[in-house]
Amino acid sequence: MSHHTGYVDRDFIEPHYDTELVARATALVPLIREHAAEGAENRRVSPVVMDALQEAGLMNLFVPERFGGHGATMRTAMEVLGEISRGDGGTGWAASLLNVCTWFATTFTAEAQEEVFGSNPNAKVCGIFTPPSKMERVDGGYIVSGRWPYASGSFAADWATLGIGLDVPEGEDPRALALFSKDQWRIEPTWFVTGMKGSGSDTIVIEDQFVPDYRVQSFKKMCEAEYTTPFKGEERNPSMAFIPVAALVLVSPHIGLARHALEIVREKLPNKPVAYTSYTAARNSPTHKLGVARAATSFHLAELLANHAADLIDHYAFLGRLPDLETRAQIRNDTGVVHELVNEGINTLLTANGAGSFAEANVLSRIWRDTEIAGRHSLVSTELGREVYGQVLLGSDDALILDL
Repeated sequence: MSHHTGYVDRDFIEPHYDTELVARATALVPLIREHAAEGAENRRVSPVVMDALQEAGLMNLFVPERFGGHGATMRTAMEVLGEISRGDGGTGWAASLLNVCTWFATTFTAEAQEEVFGSNPNAKVCGIFTPPSKMERVDGGYIVSGRWPYASGSFAADWATLGIGLDVPEGEDPRALALFSKDQWRIEPTWFVTGMKGSGSDTIVIEDQFVPDYRVQSFKKMCEAEYTTPFKGEERNPSMAFIPVAALVLVSPHIGLARHALEIVREKLPNKPVAYTSYTAARNSPTHKLGVARAATSFHLAELLANHAADLIDHYAFLGRLPDLETRAQIRNDTGVVHELVNEGINTLLTANGAGSFAEANVLSRIWRDTEIAGRHSLVSTELGREVYGQVLLGSDDALILDL
């Protein structure tokens, strides 16, 4: 049975994204689904799928055209990553994190960019913001040791952007991001979880490795879009707002998971008898019709919010300006609301579909677990987003609780 879901076929709307790149992602959905269980079992996306994503040019979305990338807009990336996630949540999460962390690398100095992409235009970068356990300032850089858990996609990464602490005067923000090559770190298997299993979010371990100053950026300055790249005036993406991009990209998997859940329920539920009632087909049950409509509406609202936030990021990037504080707070708030809407919609669909939704063999069960895990990322926290948005709207005297 074929259904118009309202999410993919949008010929009646003038697109604000690269339809060719989105079509490439859509074409890979069957392959991604074929290898989803394998990825979950092995705790990392299947190499077959990773190779296909790279061959389709979907792992360098934000990389500048001068390095063979697409220099894609945020809206394009959200659409592409949403479709990948419609195939599988773990795959979509890994692709989302690898793409956005690779974008981080494109905001570093020209020397650092050449080192990452010069000899390998397909270089992939993972990343974690938290600081290390040991830092030592030396001539020309730092000696670093530490552990960085939840490094999604690290199994496929050539580089990592990792949080370190700068040697700064007391009172200044010491946080920074530093680029480390794959030969400087090892992966410790720690990602043993119930959802997003295929994302490979293991722990990166570094022991006494040197990072030069030209591969280091102040976190505070990145939040203010004061990147060290010399190409900001020539390219759009070096003007994208750091935290809004880092947060919003994390709900692209939510969008894809919502699409997949509705697709499954529309395929399986209509002819399913409703136990302990006289309804021989759920399609005739008012309760089920209302539930599916409610879920679909939540998903539509989530997409509208996500698209609007992406368009805001792109608008200001085109202007070469950092969005004002209220706009950044709004994007942070709306990111959490997207998760909330998707989570509510998926729970409603699971209720409509019945207890069988939670069978291990049921894909809906994996979608549910993936959504629950994805929503626990601190950048997606609904309540924290609301708190900081309200704080900005009301002009609270307190210092901001979140980076924006």
